[in-house]
Parts: sequence; C-alpha cells; structure tokens
Amino acid sequence: MNYDLIVIGSGPGGYVAAIRASQLGLKTVIVERAELGGICLNWGCIPTKALLKSAQVYNYMKHAENYGIKLETPAQPDFEAIVKRSRTVAETMSKGVQFLLKKNNVEVIAGFGKIVKDHKVEITKEDGSVETIEAPHIVLATGARSKELPHIKQDGKKIIGYRQALTLPKLPESMVVMGSGAIGSEFAHFYSSLGTKVTIVEFLPNLVPVEDEEISKQLERSFRKNGVKVMTSSSVESVDTTGDLCHVTVKDINKGKITEIDCEVVLSAVGVITNLEGLGLEEYGVEVERTKVVVDDFYRTNCEGIYAIGDIVHGPALAHVASHEAEICVEKIAGLNPQPLDYTNIPGCTYTTPEIASVGMTEKKALEAGKELRIGKFPFTASGKATASGSRDGMVKIIFDKNTDEILGCHLIGENVTEMISGMVLARAQHVKGQDIIHAVHPHPTLSEAIMEAAAAAYNEAIHI
Repeated sequence: MNYDLIVIGSGPGGYVAAIRASQLGLKTVIVERAELGGICLNWGCIPTKALLKSAQVYNYMKHAENYGIKLETPAQPDFEAIVKRSRTVAETMSKGVQFLLKKNNVEVIAGFGKIVKDHKVEITKEDGSVETIEAPHIVLATGARSKELPHIKQDGKKIIGYRQALTLPKLPESMVVMGSGAIGSEFAHFYSSLGTKVTIVEFLPNLVPVEDEEISKQLERSFRKNGVKVMTSSSVESVDTTGDLCHVTVKDINKGKITEIDCEVVLSAVGVITNLEGLGLEEYGVEVERTKVVVDDFYRTNCEGIYAIGDIVHGPALAHVASHEAEICVEKIAGLNPQPLDYTNIPGCTYTTPEIASVGMTEKKALEAGKELRIGKFPFTASGKATASGSRDGMVKIIFDKNTDEILGCHLIGENVTEMISGMVLARAQHVKGQDIIHAVHPHPTLSEAIMEAAAAAYNEAIHI
C-alpha cells in the first residue's frame, strides 16, 4: 500500500510526527513493534513520575508531624500497589496516544519496520508474515534502550536496567545504582525513599554530571541527608552474582581504594544506546556516525526521502526534543518554512527530591567560552513559600553575560523547579535581560519569585525575603 509518509516508531518523536503530518494533509502510517507511545510513555518518563509521586506522598506521611498532623499508625509503602499504579498510568497514556492517532486518521501497523530500496518498508509481524508498504518520505524514530557495560551484563534479575526497575516483584532491601544521570538519580531517590539501602556510584566527580557543579553538590548533600550513600569518582569494577547477593567491587578512581558492597540488586543506569539494528540503514546507504544517524537542520539524511529524529540523531536524548524535531521535520516535508531547533536553549529536568531543572550554559561552560560573568543566587532557605512548605533544600542560580546582560544559563534545584524552568527558556528565546526579570512583578509568596531574587542578587539589588 502507498502512503505519503511512513513513520517507524511511535514514541514522542514518532507519534508527534505522524499526527502533525496527517494534520498537514499527508496520508500517514506508523509502524510500531511494541506499545504505542514508545519508551517514554510506557517504560520511561511517565511511569517513573508515577513511582516518584508515590514516594513523595509516602515521604509527606512519614513527616506528617512536621506539619502538625498525627497519624494513628505509621505509614507503610505497598510496593506492589505502587508498581501497579505506575503501570496503570502508563497504560492510560498509551491509550491516549492510540486515541490521538485514530482521531487524526493515522493508520497503525504492528510489526518491525525495515527500510528497503525504492522507499519501501518491510514490516515483519508477530506471526512472522511480512507486509511491504511504500512512501516518498520515511521518518525513522526508533529511540534508544538501556546501555550495558561490556563487563557487567544485565540478566534482568540481579543486574537490571530501567525497565526491570519499574516492575520489580518486591522492594529490595539494598541496591547499587551505577550512574547518576537522570535515570540513576531518580531511581536512587525512589527506592531510598521507600526504605531500600541505596548506594549510587558515579564515574565522574559529580552527581548528575551535565548539571552546574553547585547544583550537583546540593543534590549530593540532599541525597546523603536522606540516607543515600554517594560514591563519586568511582567505578564498578565487577559484579559477582553467583551467591544469594550481588557482590559489587567499586574502585575509587583517584585513590585506587577498593570497596566491596553486597546488595540484592544492581541497577545499571550508565546511559542509553540507539535502536538502529535491523533497520536496513547500511544496505540503504544511510550515513551513521558513532551510533547516531547523521542529519541536517531539518532531519534529512544523506538519502533522499529518509529522515531521522529523536534519540537516534545527535542532540539531547529527551522526549521534548524529539517532539520538536518531529514537528520541524514534517513541516519541512509538507512545504512549510519551520525554523531549525535552537539546541542551546533546551531545558533539562531531573525529578529527584529536590528536583533539578536547567537551561543554557553551566558556570564552567560559560567560563570556558571566555565569557565575563555576572552570577546571582537565591537559596530556598530564604524563601517564605519554601519554608512554609517544609522544602528548603535548594537554590536558584542565574548566569548573565556581564557585558551584554544576556542570560547564559539558569540552574534550579528545589521543590517543583521543573515547573519553573519554562519561563527561563522563553526568556532566553526572547533575549530578556537581567533588569527585565528584576522589574517584572513576581507573585509573593511563591517559589518562582526566587528567580527574580537571584536576578536581583546578580545586580546587587536584592532587598526582599
């Protein structure tokens, strides 16, 4: 059957591409081998946030007396029910994608898609049968999966990836988390909150290494305060799973010291690797560089009519990035004139407690770029709203160019800061200056007024509490 556009993969890049294409009048089909919505909706962004919400509620109940509330019996987590709720949330969102695709007249074919000559896609279905479809435009949006270290293979039971971490049959008493990016840090926080003894091991000097160093240090303090053991500048040398427990050997990179840890489960969160195998890229002649498909500003590959978006192209592997890439790609195909995505203004969020949100340059990156800086900070310990809510860990840090007053970067750690970063993304996009932030009236008491306070501190104009 012939189409105008074939999309392989239905994650936040794929389903957005298909829906936007249909809206623009293109006859569109999605090829998906698993659940609609991809990893994000089913095994990533959404179900993890459901787990983290349960952990947050449990933490509130554990500290109810701090808010003047007495519970007759101590709160206890029902791990099985928490996991079940998370899966229900994921299934609900996947059904929502199914509804949107149907509403927008996007056809869905279940199976594994492979591009073959003359703009055709061979779809291998679950029963082994093969269907061939074709279109002048094919968008690859196949995403990524959990990366394995060569010497520490995941067995799905004792050494697990994020998928297994979402659906463990019982709450483990102890866990070692390898890697402290968003995935590792979020799971470390979740399991620690429910009572698991967690050790997080990070090869680099700081947790969440892509973040500003001061933000990383604040997260480390918060983790330690909440009982998470933090080992930075450390590597997991080996994991012995022959006994009842995992025997983990950790090496301090700087001192060479060896630490032995026994735990029930090891979570490998050392990154992701792209899903490119079996797509027919090499046979078709699509250029790939270091496991990423090479594309231009409009996601065109070197082969006419073949496009790639999301985790399989160079750029941040984030759901919201994939969705924007999808819109730009499809609008260009449809003959519109979209603007290329500004990759210097992409927000990043980590949903630990405290949360982390950032956009733009870190202080280190700005200095390496030769910028003269004006930096303003405001701690949530000085925030009336944070004090009233009982969540005073954290700060806002804004980095300005001293010569132009341009916002180079904004870095937040604290309660609900992932809901605050969008304003700074828009401010940077619209070239808002420091004085503009200071003189814009912010509501009091709110957490968001800390952004104004940080800007004022950068210009020595801070007067509020």
